[in-house]
Amino acid sequence: MMFRKKKEQPNYLDMIPTRADLAWSTDEAGIVTLHKENTGLFNKAAQKLLHKPRVSHIHLDKMGSFVWPRIDGQRTVGQLADLAAEQFGPKADPVYPRMAKYIQILASYEFITLANPGEEPAGR
Repeated sequence: MMFRKKKEQPNYLDMIPTRADLAWSTDEAGIVTLHKENTGLFNKAAQKLLHKPRVSHIHLDKMGSFVWPRIDGQRTVGQLADLAAEQFGPKADPVYPRMAKYIQILASYEFITLANPGEEPAGR
């Protein structure tokens, strides 16, 4: 029986997020709104038949609005978590799991891409 050596996964906090080419704006309170255009055949049909919007507006919370402009393709997830901890103090706790989940959600909606340290992000 052969045992395969598990491929070592990089530490998620060491990964580097990069924002997708997505329009966004900030209101006077500093809240970030992402503007995602709904394209593709299914979305076109939904727009016509179900009166779905051509552009979805996603409003981020305070911590998300703080982090979004700092996602620059240079900082790691861990560094972003440290900045959030400095800004929000105990309100950010548990900062590392919370930041990891937030980044996972952004990646699942393709608002960001993730790269391992020393690797070029996808889509560049």
